[in-house]
Amino acid sequence: MSVPSIKLRDGNVIPQLGFGVFKVDPEATAELVAEALRVGYRHIDTAAIYGNEEGVGRAIAQSGIPREELFITTKLWNDRQTDAAAALDESLQKLGLDYVDLYLIHWPTPEKDTYVEAWKSLIELKKAGKTKSIGVSNFELEHLEKLETHTEETPVVNQVELHPYLQRWRDLDAFRAHGVEIEAWGPLGQGKSDILEAPELADAAAAHGVSPAQVLIRWHLQNGVIVFPKSANKGRIAENFDVFGFELSEAEMAAITDLDRGEEGRGGPHPNEFN
Repeated sequence: MSVPSIKLRDGNVIPQLGFGVFKVDPEATAELVAEALRVGYRHIDTAAIYGNEEGVGRAIAQSGIPREELFITTKLWNDRQTDAAAALDESLQKLGLDYVDLYLIHWPTPEKDTYVEAWKSLIELKKAGKTKSIGVSNFELEHLEKLETHTEETPVVNQVELHPYLQRWRDLDAFRAHGVEIEAWGPLGQGKSDILEAPELADAAAAHGVSPAQVLIRWHLQNGVIVFPKSANKGRIAENFDVFGFELSEAEMAAITDLDRGEEGRGGPHPNEFN
């Protein structure tokens, strides 16, 4: 199966489907990432705060896959925004890599008001070759505009909570107007909601002979979103990758989009309230 790619505004290319390791047990990470790589994933999304970068690194080292065929993302945690260079060096050591493909500011933490300083550091880290691309996570439009006011470089991606219960397309389209691609975290609801039991997903799943999770991943892909579902189950890791043999109809896409609950559907903290 061929995973589609998206060309970022800096010219680099990112696989649209990847494997996420949020809340994956550090002791199990190497085995699960190895399975994901065996299945065909080449895009792995981790973060310093997850505590499992070393496991990701072991799986990469043991895979035998050429480094240039992989796309590895990690993130700068909130308490390191004034120390980004050292933080990335620590992440690279744990990952066993000379560079990552994408480095993100994990949260804006607006009360600290250090994300502009952090962004300036990321720009320098990119120039130094420590990361090929730089972006942000959980940023609101006001945070992006502040970066653009104080620097000459715009993030290539913004990783946000996104699923049918929380869609925010007006906000996301505003980011896209700035040349920022959208990545979805919690694309399957993270088990915090009943989204996978929605009749609209069940109907589409039955029509295509797939699972509701596969339908949901497909909905993200057809919306042009970069998505990396997480699973600690090897069968579901393979299932979540098997999403290129069918296509949702316009009616099926619309039915899922109609599930939006706005802010009531948010499962994680609001970026303006997480410091």
